[in-house]
Amino acid sequence: MAAKTKRLGRGLGALISDESDDEFFGDEGAKQFREVEIHSIRPNPFQPREEYNTKLMEELKNSIAEKGVIQPITVREKDRGYELIAGERRLRAVRELGYDRIPAFIMEVETDDEMLELALIENIQREDLNPIDVARGYHRLIEELHLTQEQVAQKVGKERSTVTNFLRLLKLPPEIQESLRKAEISMGHARALLGVDNAGRQLEIWEKTVQKKLSVRDVEAHVRKINQPPKRKVTISREKSPYIEAAEEKLREVLATKVKIYPQKKGGKIEIEYYSKEELERILEILQPPGNDY
Repeated sequence: MAAKTKRLGRGLGALISDESDDEFFGDEGAKQFREVEIHSIRPNPFQPREEYNTKLMEELKNSIAEKGVIQPITVREKDRGYELIAGERRLRAVRELGYDRIPAFIMEVETDDEMLELALIENIQREDLNPIDVARGYHRLIEELHLTQEQVAQKVGKERSTVTNFLRLLKLPPEIQESLRKAEISMGHARALLGVDNAGRQLEIWEKTVQKKLSVRDVEAHVRKINQPPKRKVTISREKSPYIEAAEEKLREVLATKVKIYPQKKGGKIEIEYYSKEELERILEILQPPGNDY
């Protein structure tokens, strides 16, 4: 028995039967869908994804090995070969499995700007892309294609506020962005940390969050505490009655020095100032009743 060539026998064929190709696609469809030799596909130069989950890649490979590629990749024709638009994980998986062909949808893409837009939008809309890569995808659409946040939101089918919230993540320190990429903290944690303007304080709270596995509510509480203005000491102004003021004045005249009276609920206290031993003796002589030594 001749050795079988490794190819995706259950890929495109499982989706489109040989008998129905012409009837289903017609001439135009036949040009758009085909099985493409893997060695002829070059990577997408605009790929926004920066890392791949090893566990998810293994699960994808197992699924393809058992059932084939259910969803074709998307490519464009360029320089007598193909350039990948979408389907990086699927292409990697079939290469690692040793297949030589993969079902592909051929798109007419003329400019690099259009290629970048398609690649970014396709990746952004995938559920397994981490928030930082999504944010960077939005940022590239704005910076490299000169789109507004409103235009980006329309192209990816999101609310403008959603796009804005993702872009704000790029203001966090690199350490926190990397932590979010690795799923050490959640999007909720990151958004709470944005409530603190100081990067140093953000890092302090982030370190506690990772070490103590704080919840989003815990982080929000820390942020509120930091942002709470310090309590001011309230000085209670106590106006003295005319009687007390008159008594102070009389004592100052008698003792010839500074005197203050502090009334209380019951009684009070008198404060008499002196500036030397001699002055103290003078005041005592004034206060001492005649004929009464001390």
